[in-house]
Amino acid sequence: MADSDILNKFESAQEEKIIDTDKKVRVGIIGTGWIADAHVVAYKDCPDVEIVAGADIIPGKAEAFFKKHGIEAKCYGEHTEMLADKALNLDAVSVCTYNKTHAVCAIDSLNAGLNVMLEKPMCVTTEEAVEIMRAEKKSGKILTIGFQPRLNPNMKKIKEIVDSGVLGKIYYIQTGGGRRRGIPTPFGTSFIAKDTGCIGALGDIGCYSLDLVLNAIGYPKPLTVSGYTSDFFGTDPDYITYKESGHSEYAKTFAVDDFAAAFVRLEGGIVLDFRIAWAMNLDTPGDTVIMGTKGSLRVPSTDCWNGTFYSPMKIYQEVAGSQVCTEIPLIPPPKSLFYLKIRSFVDSFKEGTSATVPSSQILYNQAIIDHINKSARLGKEVKVEIPEI
Repeated sequence: MADSDILNKFESAQEEKIIDTDKKVRVGIIGTGWIADAHVVAYKDCPDVEIVAGADIIPGKAEAFFKKHGIEAKCYGEHTEMLADKALNLDAVSVCTYNKTHAVCAIDSLNAGLNVMLEKPMCVTTEEAVEIMRAEKKSGKILTIGFQPRLNPNMKKIKEIVDSGVLGKIYYIQTGGGRRRGIPTPFGTSFIAKDTGCIGALGDIGCYSLDLVLNAIGYPKPLTVSGYTSDFFGTDPDYITYKESGHSEYAKTFAVDDFAAAFVRLEGGIVLDFRIAWAMNLDTPGDTVIMGTKGSLRVPSTDCWNGTFYSPMKIYQEVAGSQVCTEIPLIPPPKSLFYLKIRSFVDSFKEGTSATVPSSQILYNQAIIDHINKSARLGKEVKVEIPEI
């Protein structure tokens, strides 16, 4: 097969969507920290959306947040107060709190009959993910998880390549990534404290890296995990980013992982070799590689699998006895990935379609993260246990 034939096989058309603005969708924001900024900016670009309320446990924070964005919204100290105010006539909420409260905020919102955009990671534990899904099932509402990289056409291309069969049977995957120096302390300590973040690099960027490959291969069920985590950089007061920001005391607060690795066995005889880092003495822990019986795909590593691609992917095959390499040209994303994430969420409940990033998939993502931590604490391989929904 010629290189041009392979590339043509994976081309896809993109159309501009016509948006019905006759009825405004009414949205509330739970948690008004830095990630909520991206949600609000994206919602403001949707002509059929009206942000009418917000909640934050820090007094005055929600008020200051909406004032900054030029939005007149009713503010609450607790998300439960906002959910109980029927006069708001909410249709949906974005949950933008720290990891620890993702589950309770999502469950309460679903129980209140609202559609939910839940920021990543889905939550902290497998059991929390199951409880969220039970609430989702009972409510009949849309729950989608905030994995905007899924909407990058290059990310979609990875799945198209795997689905095409050009790689044959997938048997081994290597994935990961990370930052040489990138513990997210410019946003305070909510990412690194045990009682708020709970999980570190694993939940922040590891979930993206896992989704990159698991989505491509159809999200097979994880069976066993042998995991490792460490915190050598985060607990070091001489960590350069702490010193530059004047916050060396953050080392005492740090109580999550800044590096994690795992060997995961998946259904279908597939092995996943994974590693992720907020900080390390290395430029990258390696490219993402999907190996198959007919070919392999190499996806060049990035600092963070947030949907940004910097270098072309390559397919390695044998054609008529010759070893060949086909480069897949990078496709520019049509709009902000965050906008596409919010737009697809709104469209899903307006039009009665499925969630773009369904909980049924991210349950497995969360289970792997949770069992990496469990395995690391026990110092041995563990069987992945997922309760019935």
